[in-house]
Parts: sequence; structure tokens; C-alpha cells
Amino acid sequence: MPEATEQTTWGVPTFRVNGKIFALVAPVGDRDAVWLKAPPGAQAILMEAAADRFFRPPYLGHKGWIGIWLDASPDWAEVEALVGRSYRMIAPRRLAGGLEREPSRRTGRGSPRRPTQQHA
Repeated sequence: MPEATEQTTWGVPTFRVNGKIFALVAPVGDRDAVWLKAPPGAQAILMEAAADRFFRPPYLGHKGWIGIWLDASPDWAEVEALVGRSYRMIAPRRLAGGLEREPSRRTGRGSPRRPTQQHA
């Protein structure tokens, strides 16, 4: 992701753009998970559709963030799309506009382009 950085905060890796967190990897109990910013309503939809894969993370869940269990054989293409969406919600327009939108269900195209430089 353009200009994304990794920073350890609260003892866990957080991923930021422009100083703002768009993802973090943190355990909940004894399970590893990634936490992501999500648009209004997405948390409820994802949790209802797949309660075995998604959860409301502590501390940020009340703000609409979604948690994805990493020990439940996640669909990595879905995780990539959700991380990209979280990034686009946080990143300044000049950066977010550089990423293509989520994949089209019909074509499968539209996954984020690979940056030419190494980024977190």
C-alpha cells in the first residue's frame, strides 16, 4: 500500500497511512486476528454472514471495525480486499485513488496493484 508503515503499538503490529491506523494484528484470547476499519453496516453484515470468520473486536468494535480470525483458514483474497478497503477509508485521496477498487465479482479484476517500491 502506498506510504503504509508498520509500527508496534500496544505490543502489536499496527499498519498506518498518514499516521492513522488502518489495520492491526492482535490476539483475542488465544486466537490471532486482524482488525480492520469497515464502512457503516459492514460489521453486522459480515458477522451475520460468517460468524465463524468475523467478530467484533474489543476497543474498536463499537466504532464499526471488523475482526477476522486468522486461525480459521481465512480466504486470503477476501482478507486482501478488506485490508485494501480499510486502507482506502483511512488514506488521503491522493494515495487511496492510486489503488484500484475491490475486485468485481464477475471479472475478478480490480485487486490492488503492486507498488513499484517496497511498502508494508
